[in-house]
Amino acid sequence: MLALYRRYADAILATLPAKRLLALDALRGLTITAMILVNNPGSWSYVYGPLRHADWHGWTVTDLIFPFFIVIVGMSLQLSLQRQSTVSKAVIIKQGALRSLKLIGLGLFLVLFYYNFRDASYNYIEQKLLALRWFGVLQRIGVVYFFSLLIVLYCGVRGRILWLVGLCAVYLAAMLFVPYQDAYGNRFTGLLQFGNSFAAWLDHTVLGANHVYYRSATPFAFDPEGLWSTLPAIASCLSGVLIAQWLQADRSLVQKIRGLLLCGVVAVWLAELWHFSLPINKSLWTPSFVLLSSGYCAIALAACIWLCDVKRWRRWSAPFVVFGANAILFFMFAGIAARLLGMISVGPGSLQSWLFNHLYQPVLGSYNGSLAFALSFLLLSYLLMHWCYKRGYIFKV
Repeated sequence: MLALYRRYADAILATLPAKRLLALDALRGLTITAMILVNNPGSWSYVYGPLRHADWHGWTVTDLIFPFFIVIVGMSLQLSLQRQSTVSKAVIIKQGALRSLKLIGLGLFLVLFYYNFRDASYNYIEQKLLALRWFGVLQRIGVVYFFSLLIVLYCGVRGRILWLVGLCAVYLAAMLFVPYQDAYGNRFTGLLQFGNSFAAWLDHTVLGANHVYYRSATPFAFDPEGLWSTLPAIASCLSGVLIAQWLQADRSLVQKIRGLLLCGVVAVWLAELWHFSLPINKSLWTPSFVLLSSGYCAIALAACIWLCDVKRWRRWSAPFVVFGANAILFFMFAGIAARLLGMISVGPGSLQSWLFNHLYQPVLGSYNGSLAFALSFLLLSYLLMHWCYKRGYIFKV
């Protein structure tokens, strides 16, 4: 079995260009794999703590997944622009705008791809189309990517650092000092509560309570991928740009790894200290969360480079290369498949609940069964992604 996997892994790795940064491909694949794993349990009632998001302030491993992907977008952006040094800025911006719009469109498609067949009174127009959630994971990636692209095109290293710091500063200034009020005239300032912050007020006011994720939050409905928290999310992407620039510089591999580790450890340490005055919070995407997640991403990348390029232990990365190469297709397939499992009726419930209640839970128990369901979902997804990879079908936006 081990010899078979070695041959398989070698065949996957042999398809990569000689100068391609395997560590980044592996980290991207690990990140999207983790994202799909935590998004598809057998039952949301039975999920182990590390596979859940923090209730509010604080963080779990799951909270790091999305910002990792945002940071990786920044790294990929910088590496891609280096390969397009002869292309005009106008062309790059046009291509970037189109890519951004495609990501936003795909995100909206996933939001709309649902119908409740078990409810005879379900009205798709009123309950889905007219209550469309405008923001989400792919929408945020699209917006963050485009604005990061503009900053990178027109600013040097110093300008990118200033934008990173400035975006966090402007975000924080509004969160702490700009007053706002609810429908009853109650005024608030500087709160970072669930449903009561400047970011929540802005989402509630601009997007409307029916078009965000936390619709029942009070006094303000809000979205964890909402308007104001997009500013520090752009800062996260710019941290990825700076990481890629560090890797592109003329220095030894060992120096690059040491630099990533040093910056990562210092960033995490500062973020944890900052947490006492500015809580680490993913839903608000606080600057302390930017520091923490970017720091851990730098540490994770350093570990991948050390494994792949220093120790030359590369075969472990092959499955993640497959997932990472088609990250958007993987995300779209997982989203559609998960919705279909919830839409298809079996008896009084959905196909997913039937599979969990009749196959996984009786054999493995509630929590292990829910995790096993997610792992099975990953395995079936991998078969499709591997089929696409072998045939050279890479879905790019």
